[in-house]
Amino acid sequence: MDALKLLALDEEDLAILSAHLQDALVKVADIGFLPKTQRFVLVLDRFDWDKACADTYVRHRAGLHFERVRNVRSRGFDRQDAEGILNLLAVTFAPGEAPSGTVTLAFSGGADICFEVECIEARLSDLGPSWGCKRAPEHAPEAVSATGASGSA
Repeated sequence: MDALKLLALDEEDLAILSAHLQDALVKVADIGFLPKTQRFVLVLDRFDWDKACADTYVRHRAGLHFERVRNVRSRGFDRQDAEGILNLLAVTFAPGEAPSGTVTLAFSGGADICFEVECIEARLSDLGPSWGCKRAPEHAPEAVSATGASGSA
C-alpha cells in the first residue's frame, strides 16, 4: 500500500493537500473540534485522483487534523445528523495577521466549515487499505464557483 502522508505548513502546502482531498466524503459524525488541545480533526474517504484511470477508481480512509485552532464555525449542514455525508471540494486559507488566518473547508451544496488558526499546521495520512469504487465523482459545469471549486459529486 502506498499510504499518502502530507504535512502543510504554508498556503502552498495547503493547496497541495486540498488537491488530494478534492471529492473526499466525510461523515458528519467523523468531524470534531478538541478545544483543550486546539485541534480540529476529521476522518474521510478520499478519492485518489492520481490513480483514477479509465475504469479503475480508488478511495482511501484518511485522517486530517489541524493544530493551533482557535474556534470553529460551520454552516449549510445539520451537525446533529451524524449519518449525513459531506463532499469536500477544497481547503483554502485566508491570511489574517501573519501567520494567523482562517482555514475554510468548502463542501458541495454550499456547506462549509471555517476555523481560525494561529498558523497553518495540518497533517493528512491514509489510515488503512484502499478499496475500489464504481465511478469517479462528476461535477456539473454550472457548479464551478468563482474560486474554481466545483459542485457536488
